[in-house]
Amino acid sequence: MDFDSIPCITTEQMVEVDRLMVEEYGIKLIQMMENAGRQLARLSVEEHLDRNPAGKVVLVLAGSGGNGGGALVCARNLHNWGADVEVVLSKPVSGYSGVIRAQVEILKSYPLQIHMARELKDIKIPDLIIDGIIGYSLEGAPRGVAAEMINWANQKDCPILALDVPSGLDASTGEAFSPAIHAATTMTLALPKTGLKLAGKKYVGKLYLADIGVPPELYASSSLGLSVGPIFKQEEIIHLADLND
Repeated sequence: MDFDSIPCITTEQMVEVDRLMVEEYGIKLIQMMENAGRQLARLSVEEHLDRNPAGKVVLVLAGSGGNGGGALVCARNLHNWGADVEVVLSKPVSGYSGVIRAQVEILKSYPLQIHMARELKDIKIPDLIIDGIIGYSLEGAPRGVAAEMINWANQKDCPILALDVPSGLDASTGEAFSPAIHAATTMTLALPKTGLKLAGKKYVGKLYLADIGVPPELYASSSLGLSVGPIFKQEEIIHLADLND
């Protein structure tokens, strides 16, 4: 399956997908977050950790939105599989709320290091960086701590795996703000975002699409009007394109 055979959606359409999942299908945000984070951990192992995470150093950069929550789920799974995981939060724990705060609290019971962004300068270069700083809810250029985290990651000599959309990239238009993550790999969720095709190799890298449990019938709702079949019938994570080429 390739990029051109699957519909792409905008930020507004993805917001509607999330709404329908919760309000019409009763599938909660935390369920989707768990699915996304586990898929991200699986792709981390397959694509960047030589299929053996034991002893590999992974740094997870987690913002306070949904992408941050998914990245924290990824951190838990990689820890369980033997990786040496450290987490950097964009805000103090009190700045996280709802299910994302719940993910932080769960992780606090794990024996791994949780840092604040101001500690980035003291962190050694890992084998892999997970970008969960900002997702499709980006509004304009990243600022403050988020911008500092993006710049720090881009300066490191190791691959970056972005969740859903590289932080700093507009999911609808593909506009790359300054700064924006330069991902070696991006794992987008449910359906590809229109901006990923427009942005190209410098920011997206190798593009994968992951199943988070969206029923194909949801896309055919009157508010979306999309025809999407069982695209994950053969595998849960699909390689769509290698935008490094």
